[in-house]
Amino acid sequence: MFCYPKFKNGKQELTRAYGKTAVSMMNITVYRLKEGEELEIAEPGMETALLILEGNVTMYCEDKEFSLKRKSVFTELPSCLHVSRDVAVIVKANAASEILVQSTENEKVFATRFFRPEDCVSFVSCEGRWENTAVRDVVDIINIKNSPYSNMVLGEVYARQGRWWSYIPHDHPQPEVYYYKFERPEGFGACFIGDKAYTVKDGSVGIFEGGKTHAQVTAPGYPEYCCWMIRHLPGDPWDNTRTDKPEYSWLLDLPLTGK
Repeated sequence: MFCYPKFKNGKQELTRAYGKTAVSMMNITVYRLKEGEELEIAEPGMETALLILEGNVTMYCEDKEFSLKRKSVFTELPSCLHVSRDVAVIVKANAASEILVQSTENEKVFATRFFRPEDCVSFVSCEGRWENTAVRDVVDIINIKNSPYSNMVLGEVYARQGRWWSYIPHDHPQPEVYYYKFERPEGFGACFIGDKAYTVKDGSVGIFEGGKTHAQVTAPGYPEYCCWMIRHLPGDPWDNTRTDKPEYSWLLDLPLTGK
């Protein structure tokens, strides 16, 4: 499934754990806040991650405050606040800001955790493969290793201009959601879900049902940002495993080229 949600009153609903996007099993929303604006985030029965995309905000919960600043998703690593079910968060914008909020059901109760940029693990993927045509920069924020109590995975990808990523075409049982951004409004790319291709634009959303093959590419001149979010399945969490589409698996046997 591929969507082009619009902002309405400073709010862009990407998915809901019910209705036509129920396969995602997550509520995901992007908020644009004006300087001085305050917002309360409360998702009953759901754990919640609040990720800053741009701006300067202060988040308040459980008598604590947290400062999140970011000039751009293309230039700085993220900050993120992760709270347990039934924990409300007040967000105050100290400047015009944009945040992404990811939530899903979770009966477990855990301590609030604040991920600073230095807490996020960044690495380069596919360097030296296929003449670097699929090289990309990946950031892990919430995963099964550092947050085994969570039902969610949260990360970011910085796709370099003209490169493929989420490659080779693959799938996994757990549902996944991609949220895309470009530095320029005319930026574009392509998303392949199964045998169908979709045009990727700034603010568009890819929803990959469990078992659906997916792969992506961005146009030359247009580096692409993606926030990727996975929902663990009961008894079957995502642990960085995937099933590659068999006809393309031979590509993994090719020797690495120069970096």
